[in-house]
Amino acid sequence: MEKAIPGLNEDGLSASQRIDAKIASFDDWRGRTLARIRAIIHEADPEVVETVKWGRVPVFEHDGILTTAETYKTAVKMTFARGASLEDPSGLFNSSLQGNTRRAIDFHEGDVIDETALKALIRGAVALNSSTRAAKRRTGGE
Repeated sequence: MEKAIPGLNEDGLSASQRIDAKIASFDDWRGRTLARIRAIIHEADPEVVETVKWGRVPVFEHDGILTTAETYKTAVKMTFARGASLEDPSGLFNSSLQGNTRRAIDFHEGDVIDETALKALIRGAVALNSSTRAAKRRTGGE
């Protein structure tokens, strides 16, 4: 049996390559929106790690999952894993508002992305994940 190469999926592609392929598979606004969201995430957090989970979902991590980026027929959805704990003064969250943990932003064709507010949410998610991880270290939980 062959050993898996760290960082590569069973198809031999890295997570970043799989996300590149996903973006390229769309020849409409969804590909452009997913590419822009990805770029904003990297601008907000240059240390973000890209992964692909659940077979096909782009996931962005820093001390845990920050956000996922799923594509649907009428929306590109960013789901923040701990969004209910984040300040959202600009009111970007417009989906999954009833849960106690996650919050999401649905981007539709023609939507303008408030990059400043989105970067603030991403940085808030990084800070929340990092503080939780640091607290676990202090208490021996990690």
